Amino acid sequence: MTTNIQSIHFDADKKLIDFANEKMNKLKTYHDGLINGEVIMRLDKSANSENKVAEIKILAKGQELFSKKQSASFEESIDLACEAIKTQIKKHKDKLAGANVAIDDL
Repeated sequence: MTTNIQSIHFDADKKLIDFANEKMNKLKTYHDGLINGEVIMRLDKSANSENKVAEIKILAKGQELFSKKQSASFEESIDLACEAIKTQIKKHKDKLAGANVAIDDL
């Protein structure tokens, strides 16, 4: 899976980019049908301190998965978004397994 990382309204340092890459690479262990991934980190223009937004899009075989989380740090936002994507990947994988069983029954 190839991963694109973008930062909007700020310049991400190498440590943050490495953290995002590490989290995205862990998602590959849950499903080998992941084709492409994208992480977008953005500073929101809100007055509160929870203005760090992370959006994750993953193109899997037959479906696009998406998660958007906002928190006080980019690391926390990325972590929360990855957890949500992990749940979606597991559901997608189970759905594909169920479809294969149904086809085999014919």
